[in-house]
Amino acid sequence: MAAALISVSVTARCVLRKGRLVSMSRRPGATLALACCSTSRAPCSCRRPLLSMHSPHCVVATQRRPVASLAASDPGYLHRSIVPTLHFQKSLPRLPIPKLEDTLRRYLAAQQPFLNEAAFRRTEDLTRAFEVEEGQRLHKELLAKDKKNKHTSYISEPWFNMYLSGREPVVLNHNPFMLFAKEERPAYSTQAVRATNLAISAARFLRTLRDGVLEPDVFHLNPAKTDTPGFRRWVRLLPPAFSWYGAYLRNAYPLDMSQYVNLFSSTRIPCALRDQLYMQPDARHVLVMRRGHLYTFDLLDERGDILSPLQILARFQYIISDPSPWPRHPLGFLTTERRDTWAALRQRLLETGNSAALKSLDSAVLCFCLDEENGTRVQSKEDVAASASALSHAMLHGRGGDRWFDKSLSVIVANDGNAAVNFEHSWGDGVAVLRFMNEVFQDSTVQPAVDGDTSVPPLDADNAVRRLDFHLDDVVKAGVDTARKHFNRSVSALSIVPIVFQGYGKDFLKKQKVSPDGVLQLALQLAYLRLYGTPADTYESCSTAAFRHGRTETIRPASRAAIDCCHAFFARSPFQASSLRPLVQTSCLHHGQLTKEAAMGQGFDRHLFALRRLAMQQNGGDATQVPAFYQDPAYARLNHIILSTSTLSSDAVTLGGFAPVTPNGLGVAYGIHNDWIGCNVSAYTSQNVPDLMRALDMSLQEIGDVLLGEDLKK
Repeated sequence: MAAALISVSVTARCVLRKGRLVSMSRRPGATLALACCSTSRAPCSCRRPLLSMHSPHCVVATQRRPVASLAASDPGYLHRSIVPTLHFQKSLPRLPIPKLEDTLRRYLAAQQPFLNEAAFRRTEDLTRAFEVEEGQRLHKELLAKDKKNKHTSYISEPWFNMYLSGREPVVLNHNPFMLFAKEERPAYSTQAVRATNLAISAARFLRTLRDGVLEPDVFHLNPAKTDTPGFRRWVRLLPPAFSWYGAYLRNAYPLDMSQYVNLFSSTRIPCALRDQLYMQPDARHVLVMRRGHLYTFDLLDERGDILSPLQILARFQYIISDPSPWPRHPLGFLTTERRDTWAALRQRLLETGNSAALKSLDSAVLCFCLDEENGTRVQSKEDVAASASALSHAMLHGRGGDRWFDKSLSVIVANDGNAAVNFEHSWGDGVAVLRFMNEVFQDSTVQPAVDGDTSVPPLDADNAVRRLDFHLDDVVKAGVDTARKHFNRSVSALSIVPIVFQGYGKDFLKKQKVSPDGVLQLALQLAYLRLYGTPADTYESCSTAAFRHGRTETIRPASRAAIDCCHAFFARSPFQASSLRPLVQTSCLHHGQLTKEAAMGQGFDRHLFALRRLAMQQNGGDATQVPAFYQDPAYARLNHIILSTSTLSSDAVTLGGFAPVTPNGLGVAYGIHNDWIGCNVSAYTSQNVPDLMRALDMSLQEIGDVLLGEDLKK
C-alpha cells in the first residue's frame, strides 16, 4: 500500500552523487507543475511547467493564473513557509544504483529460506552466470542510461511504465484507502458539513502548494535543533543547488516533493496498451459523485481564492437533496474495468459527443464521493474489529458506480460523516497522501469553517452546480452492464478482517529494546508458518523519498534470521525464554538492517526490476526473451507475493487497507500505536483470514512472553 515505511539514516554520505537538475525556479504568476523528464523516444506533450511531474507518459495542460495574496493571515492558506516548497529539490541526492554483486547477494539471501539445497544450488548457478554475462551488460547499460538522465531516478520511468502498462482494473489491484480519524463533535459530523470542512482544508492545501509556500518535507534526526524557526531562517538563505547539503550537515534530511503536484487536478486516462496521466494545474472545480450521478462546482473563484464556506456548504447540500434515483447505467463502473476495455469505451464516449463532460471530470481538483450509507462508525479502539470491516469495504471499493477510481485522489464522505481517501497509485505513493491527510484533518478539526448550526439559504439558480450528463449509446450501456457484473463478482469474493491486539504497542516493545516493526513482521511469519507449515513470500513497502524522484523499495521480512527464529519457537527445545529472546533480537536487528538498506536505495528488487525491463525493451517488449536468471521458477515464486504488507501510524488516520496482490495472497495493512497494534487484513475467499488472525494473536502473545522472560509451554 502507498503509506510506506520511511527510515532515513546518517549513512547518506555513502550514496551522494553529483548531478545536474532541471531548473525548478518559480515564475511569478504561474501555476506550479513540473518538468517532464521523459527518457523515452516517444513524443511527450509536457510543456516543461514547474513543479516536477516526473511521468514519462503525462499530458499536462498549463495556463497562467493570478496569484492570490500570500499574507500570513490569509485564511486561504494552511501556513506560509519561509522555506519555499521546492527549496531542496534541486540538490536532493540521486537514487543510487546498487552494485550488481550486492544486489545478487541480497537476492540469494532472500531466496535461501524457501529453497532446499538442490534448488538453491540451481538458483545460485543461474545467478552467478547472470552476474558475469547478461547481468553485467545490462547493469552497465543501466548505469549509462542513468548518467544521461541525471534529472531523475533510474526507477522512475520503468515504475511508471509498470503501472500505466498494467491492463488489470485499478480497483482492488492498485487503489488503497486510508480512513480519516473521526470527527468527535456531532455538529461537525453531518455529511454536508464534514464534506465542506474537508473541501475547504483541501483547497487551502492546494493553494499553499500552488504558491510554493507549503512547508517542505524534512526528516529531522534532532528536531530540537532543526525543526525550529532558527533553522528555517538559516536554511532558506542557502542557494537551492546546495540547500540539501546544508540541512544534511545539521542532521536534517529533506525529502522528494515531486509527487505532490499530482494530488490535485490529475486523472489516469485509459489508453490502449498504456495509460496516460492527465493534469490541469489551473483547475478550480471539484467533481462530486452521489447515487451514480456526477456533478461539478467551483471550489475556487477566478482569482484562485476559495469560495466562502456558506457557498460551498450550499452546493453540497444541493447535491445531497437531489432526489434523482440511481441511473440505469452508472458511468463510474467503467473505471472498474480492465484498462483496454475501458479505453475502447472511453473512445466511444468521445465519439458520441461527451468530450466536454469528460474533460470537466478529468481536470477536477478532487473527487468527492457522498455515500448514502453510513460508514459503520468506529467508536473506540475496543470495538474497531467489530465495526471496521464494512467500513473498509465501503472505502476500498464502495458500490462501484459511485466512484471514479481513475482520479488521483478521491475523498469519500459517508452519510454519518465518516471520511476516507481512496487514491489511484500510478502517480505516487503514500508519503504525499499521508501528508495531505494529516494537514487536512488537522486544519478541518482545529478551525472548521462551518458547523451543523449554520443556516444556509437555498442555492441560487445560477448554474452553481452542474450535473454532467453523458450520452450513452448501446455499446457503452452494454459495457457498463458488463463492468458491473465483473465488479460485483470481484468484490463479493473479497473478505476484510480487522483486528486489534492490546498491550503490544510501541511503548512495550521499545522497553524491551526491540523494533516494533520487526516484531510485527516476525509475528506474521510465525503465524503463517504455524497455519501452513511454510514461510510466506512477503513484501513490505519502504519509501525512498530521501532521493530525487524516489518511489519505493521492497523489504523482504521472510529472512533466514526470521525463519530460524520461528522454527526455534516451534521446536521449543530448549524452550526457555533465555534461549529464544536472543533469536527475537537477532531477527529484529536483521529486519532493521534490511529496512535501512531499502530506505537508502540498497535493496535488490527495484534494481532487478529495472534490469529486466531493460532486457524486455531490447527484445521488443517480449517478457519471454529475457535472461535465464529471470526464467528461474524460484524468481517467479519469490515475486508471487503471499503477504503484501504496509504500515502507517498517524493521529489523522484510523485505519487503511488494500486488496491482496495475488489471488492466494493477503493484504496486511497495520499500524503500531503506543499500546496497541491494529491490522486490517484482506483476502479472497480461498484464504482463511480468521484462522490467520488467531495464529497472529498467539504469535504476538508468545513473543511478548519471551520478551518478558517467561518460558513457553510445550
